Amino acid sequence: DYSLYVAFKLDDDASKAIGIDGARAVIWTTTPWTLVANQAISLNPNEIYCVTSDKFIFAKPLLEVLVALGLTNGEIIKEFNSQILENLNAINPLNGRKSKFILGEHVLMDGGTGLVHTAPGHGEDDYFASLRYGIEVIMPVDEAGLYDTTLKSKGLLPSDIVDEFIGMHIFKANDRIIELLGDAVIKVSKFTHSYPFCWRTHKPVIYRATKQWFIAMDEPKLDGKTLRQTALEALNSVKFYPEAGVKRITSMIENRPDWCISRQRDWGVPIAFFRDKATKEVIFDSEILDHIAKIFDEKGADAWWSMSIEELLPSGSKFKADELEKVMDILDVWFDSGSTWNAVLNSGDYDAGGYQADIYLEGSDQHRGWFQSSLLLSCAINQKAPYKSILTHGFTVDKNGEKMSKSKGNVIAPDAVAKEFGVEILRLWVSLSDYSSDLKIGNDILKQVAEQYRKIRNTIRFLLANVSDLKELNYEFGILDRWILAKASSCFNEVSSCFKSYEYSKGFNILLNFLSGDLSGIYLDICKDRLYCDSIDSTKRASSQTAMVIITKALLPLIAPTLTYTIDEVLEYAPKIIKGEANDVFDLVYEKIEFDSQIDDGLLKESKEKFNEIIDNLKKDKLIKSTLELEIQTNSDYILSLNSDEIADWYMVSKIGAFRVGGDILAEFVVGDNRFVISKSDKFKCPRCWKFAAISDDCLCDRCFGVMSAK
Repeated sequence: DYSLYVAFKLDDDASKAIGIDGARAVIWTTTPWTLVANQAISLNPNEIYCVTSDKFIFAKPLLEVLVALGLTNGEIIKEFNSQILENLNAINPLNGRKSKFILGEHVLMDGGTGLVHTAPGHGEDDYFASLRYGIEVIMPVDEAGLYDTTLKSKGLLPSDIVDEFIGMHIFKANDRIIELLGDAVIKVSKFTHSYPFCWRTHKPVIYRATKQWFIAMDEPKLDGKTLRQTALEALNSVKFYPEAGVKRITSMIENRPDWCISRQRDWGVPIAFFRDKATKEVIFDSEILDHIAKIFDEKGADAWWSMSIEELLPSGSKFKADELEKVMDILDVWFDSGSTWNAVLNSGDYDAGGYQADIYLEGSDQHRGWFQSSLLLSCAINQKAPYKSILTHGFTVDKNGEKMSKSKGNVIAPDAVAKEFGVEILRLWVSLSDYSSDLKIGNDILKQVAEQYRKIRNTIRFLLANVSDLKELNYEFGILDRWILAKASSCFNEVSSCFKSYEYSKGFNILLNFLSGDLSGIYLDICKDRLYCDSIDSTKRASSQTAMVIITKALLPLIAPTLTYTIDEVLEYAPKIIKGEANDVFDLVYEKIEFDSQIDDGLLKESKEKFNEIIDNLKKDKLIKSTLELEIQTNSDYILSLNSDEIADWYMVSKIGAFRVGGDILAEFVVGDNRFVISKSDKFKCPRCWKFAAISDDCLCDRCFGVMSAK
């Protein structure tokens, strides 16, 4: 590119302000073609400027560098603050137009002369700096990169040569511009530097300030409120999951500029307005707008491109087709997506519920996108948010937390997971993951999820297998039945509450802890004896089966939305006493288990935990093979007040009772004020149930004898 230094003469007022006749402000540019659109020269408000003996004006901190470049002898004859020249003028040597001196923080001391050529139509810094001074934005370049008739209408080039530039490509104009500048050019050379370019075509790009369509954020047009105020108030009635989401979108709404909704593309939804060719004034005529809306209803929005202006005007219109032109801009695609609440919820074309939506769900990046555009459009039209709640999730990353990339080879495709592990594992992985942050996935993680799935599946299999012969429910619950039902009630209700609050990971972890701990690890293990050894019609057995039915009936609909295929399969094998009238998984409805056992299991659980620690050591020392060889004596009034047979089942020993004299004591432990002594039973092993409850060797215990006699 060119490296061009150009001197602008000061007008009389500016010369008087610095007290030097004939002084010239030197600017530096790499885009000579933009000099026709120069409107100002920007100075740094905090720097000292100087005039050299050759009457050039530079920023003093850059003088040494400019001397080295051969631009000046460097002898300073005057120093002054930049504010002295503010709002005064230099003269553009290319066209004789005034160029106002303005101040801007964007003027840096890392290159150039410290005086920045400012063309507000061709640079963002230039644009905003000029806006502060009310300077007109001139942009004489069309969509093809060619100079347009603005050169002539604004007098941007001498009248005798301007016609040769109209229609000329701007990059081809550089040499001719430099030639026209004549002795105003102080130095010119070529150099290589970084420059913006199109990554598709690898062609250089330019900046153009163009007229666009905006939705204003700060005009009080909504019952005296601005769109910004209305949107911020609407957010107060929206529930966010996670809660931090409200701070993110609120900050964005508070600080966002007006919304530019127009784009210049060859495809998209048109901004369907006509303009007066001569004045460029937009025609907001209700008759025309209604007519075009009807055409769009019949033929789609592409009619704007395919039909002529005359065809788009209603018959008898007061406007003439040859005096109008179409607005060829399209809507920002975020406007399209932001209006989906109207297209989906208000159209009547979809079974999607009513406006407002219960929830919008997307990634956390949509606070800037879909959530925000939907909010702004809905507030502009209806003064409220289009949604009652918003849920945001993170992104799927590999097991190390790194973004998935084909080049890294760490991409895990959902269909590959489904083929190897099954789709249920993929669904359970989603539910077990904390979606509020990025979700890690990998083979090891999926294997862990598969193991957790196996626990759920095996628990349900056990429940189904052991209630298959139950004909009717029996509510004569024992202590342990009441205990597990109370635990299930508390767990399932908490899990249901978590699911309703979209806290799936928390809910499933609570559920898995219950299934593997209290249910499988304690209750079902205890129940094996009564299920397999009690008579088929015993009250104790039937009450436990009833507890299992109640738990299963609540468990299935609770997890059906996640493990849909599994629960559908369960219903194929479930007895009618569990599935009732449900034909498939979609007939299931979760109903709370309302149960409170009023049993304090604190002492029971803590004593069982200490008991199991001692048992491990007794087995290692080969003093016992099974806990059924043992009995427990205790001084706990609470434990002794409970049914002794059931409490013996709790510890899985053959007997529990008060302290007695004698016995083969193996160990003892204390929980608070409660003392427990473990000793070997003085009874014999029943060959059927293996409890030490028989009066002699190879003899059935009373319970088993009764069951076998009945057969």
